[in-house]
Amino acid sequence: MVLFYVLVFYVLLQFSWWTYLLVRTNNQVADLQREILQQQMGASGNLVSSSLIIEKQQELDDELHKRWMMIFGEGAVFIVLLSIAIVRTRNGFRKEALMAERQKNFLLSVTHELKSPLASIGLQAETLIKRDLPKEKQSMILSHVLEDTERLNSLIGNILLAARIDSHVFAINPQSGNFSEFLETLCNKLSVGVGQHHKVVREIESDIHLAFDNNAAQSILTNLIENAFKYSPANSVVKVTLNRNATSVICSISDQGKGIPIHQRNSIFERFYRTGSEETRSTKGTGLGLYITRELAELHQWKITVADNPEGGTIFSINISLSNSLWHIVNQH
Repeated sequence: MVLFYVLVFYVLLQFSWWTYLLVRTNNQVADLQREILQQQMGASGNLVSSSLIIEKQQELDDELHKRWMMIFGEGAVFIVLLSIAIVRTRNGFRKEALMAERQKNFLLSVTHELKSPLASIGLQAETLIKRDLPKEKQSMILSHVLEDTERLNSLIGNILLAARIDSHVFAINPQSGNFSEFLETLCNKLSVGVGQHHKVVREIESDIHLAFDNNAAQSILTNLIENAFKYSPANSVVKVTLNRNATSVICSISDQGKGIPIHQRNSIFERFYRTGSEETRSTKGTGLGLYITRELAELHQWKITVADNPEGGTIFSINISLSNSLWHIVNQH
């Protein structure tokens, strides 16, 4: 990056120097033309009137002015184009550096996310093999193994899904279904799993039918609800609402965590983005969840918004317009 700024400084310095030389040369040429004109007028004696001399000098001044305008005009265009190129190149460098940092954080988080459940599974399997445990204890250990296995499966699934989205080979298959029942079932599943240390409040309007891809919608909602659990303190309220008005269906997930600053609300949907650094971050994750959520929502033609929770924390809302082309699949059944 330092070399880039040195190069920019050198180019601007050279441009200023050549502009100065060009202007000076034009002035010198104009002065020589005036001298030649005066000598020609002097040699012709009284045959040439003073008004003609003034006219010729005015023509030389006009020509010099045109040259100056041409130099400054072309110079201004060059400066504008150079400035655009410098800004875009600098932004490109910064974007690449930011992406490299995010990829580094991603690798660190993935390494941790993979090693932790694998180590846990290995330790629990070794315990089952080496010790003669009561059946109840064995069942508890096996349930932990299943939880770690599901965690690994979810992580690998997200990585593969993100790769398919990036390669533009992922497509949804929307089918008409009862979205209210779908959301209720998912909340029940997550409440006894990752949400067991939170109070889940549900306000789900019944019999709302939508066209949606079951797997994709499950990924969208799971990511949003699990994020609410991860980023809010234990025993706090996570609220899931679903209602319909005259123009849209709105599904909201609110938490009572620290909230998301306004300047980060667009960045959180970018690939690999996570607040803080992997060395100091305590929450689990890879920075792919919200990226996948946004991409899958866009495939459904759903809009996701982020707002402050009046009770503290964040509200993620999914706005499903009734004019959405996918909505008409419902009416065809």
